[in-house]
Amino acid sequence: MTIETILLPAFLAGLFGSTHCIGMCGGIVGVLTMSLSQEVRHSHLHLWPYLLTYNLGRVGSYTVAGLFMGFLGAQFANWLPLENPRLVAMWVSGLFMIALGLYLGAWWQALALLEKFGGYLWQKIEPLGRRFLPVKTPGQAFGLGIVWGWLPCGLVYSMLTFSLASANAWQGGLLMFAFGIGTLPMLLAMGATAQWLTRFAQQIWVRRVAGALVILFGLFILFGSHLHPSHPSQKNIPSTENTPPPHP
Repeated sequence: MTIETILLPAFLAGLFGSTHCIGMCGGIVGVLTMSLSQEVRHSHLHLWPYLLTYNLGRVGSYTVAGLFMGFLGAQFANWLPLENPRLVAMWVSGLFMIALGLYLGAWWQALALLEKFGGYLWQKIEPLGRRFLPVKTPGQAFGLGIVWGWLPCGLVYSMLTFSLASANAWQGGLLMFAFGIGTLPMLLAMGATAQWLTRFAQQIWVRRVAGALVILFGLFILFGSHLHPSHPSQKNIPSTENTPPPHP
């Protein structure tokens, strides 16, 4: 699978999976907007710079995490005594995407355990975000977004396994960037107090449709990994092209 064929699933996973962000990030966006002055909150022209810089910081953190996981995946690919470690990593990534879809659709909550584990790390990071509150400038909103980009989230963790499977730092960063861009419409709408969209996204059937789509992405990764498998054992087989025929 090439980077072009997995950037779209990463973007769509962010787009449809952002229904989960209502519960995880909605409160943070609310804290951001409520800490602004009344004049800024009631003017979309003045509010948008804060929302954009906050989300820019958040997506930036996702991208940095993706770069690190892609680099880590490359090291694993070199160290693991496997014939095709990248293929194994793609299988793991596809299974995580399926687990994510089940989680989004409220069919199986196993990923909540990952969020709980990440909560221990978050206890160390979260106090840094308080330094940017109350938000008075777009620069403070950007700093808040950088910190809150590390919020423990099963959606993000699942996509990070996708970056790990890429076994390439730059591809891992691009995947998380595409994922982050996919989450923007929902979070920008929440920040702009589009309550009708928030209520719509909270409906269980919407979450289950989104979950089913993410499951399809996981299946695409699993079955797509078989379309162009690499066979390292065949790399050293000499070519028979232009080989002179044997003497009679």
